[in-house]
Amino acid sequence: MTHSQPAGKKVLSSKKSVDAKEWLGRKGEIREAALTLFAERGYHGTGMEDIAALVGIRASSLYNHVESKQDLLVDIMVTTMRDLLISFDEAIATAGPAETRRALRMAMEAHVRYHGTHKRDARIGNREIPSLEEPHQGDVRQLRRRYARKWQALIQTGISQGVFITPSAQLSTYALLEMGIGVSQWFHEEGPLGLNEIAEHYGMMALRQLNAGPERTKGGIRQNTKNGVDRGAAI
Repeated sequence: MTHSQPAGKKVLSSKKSVDAKEWLGRKGEIREAALTLFAERGYHGTGMEDIAALVGIRASSLYNHVESKQDLLVDIMVTTMRDLLISFDEAIATAGPAETRRALRMAMEAHVRYHGTHKRDARIGNREIPSLEEPHQGDVRQLRRRYARKWQALIQTGISQGVFITPSAQLSTYALLEMGIGVSQWFHEEGPLGLNEIAEHYGMMALRQLNAGPERTKGGIRQNTKNGVDRGAAI
């Protein structure tokens, strides 16, 4: 028995579906290759033929998937900043309105985790801004300012509440951001400390840099005695 398709509905053939998956997969491979090469050689030190060689296709075939090398750079840098903005919002959402210490600690941990897991993205994002053409360079700079302003507003809130002590919320913001970005330069998965533990350390260091007292919970002061390292005492 045969069944006719409902009128007006277009059904994709299985071959077209497979082709679409292959196209998306190849585009992902090209982006990965660009990430690696831009991070290692720099944007201007990488040609489309280099990206094609790493993927294993002809340079002319790249243009079936991406328009230009510049488009790859824009995608990488815009995605980096959007991901950081999302991770910041998700991190501070775990804290209540009056839990500014917790909000800062969670934001710092998220900042460190991102840079520990996106080392290539971080290297490109902090080095290749001049390589972006307009209006993309302006867009990325605006995203970077938005990210810094979120941190500065959080720190300023803590100052207003008497939780943080610092002569400049702006300078403290820059210091904390640079501290977390540095993780992308030296962190290795095979190192003696895992990324989660490093993120916790950095979260506590962020509080200390702002002269914030120990974070209090319902049961007392937050304890950090993981792996035998004395980081606090219960009261």
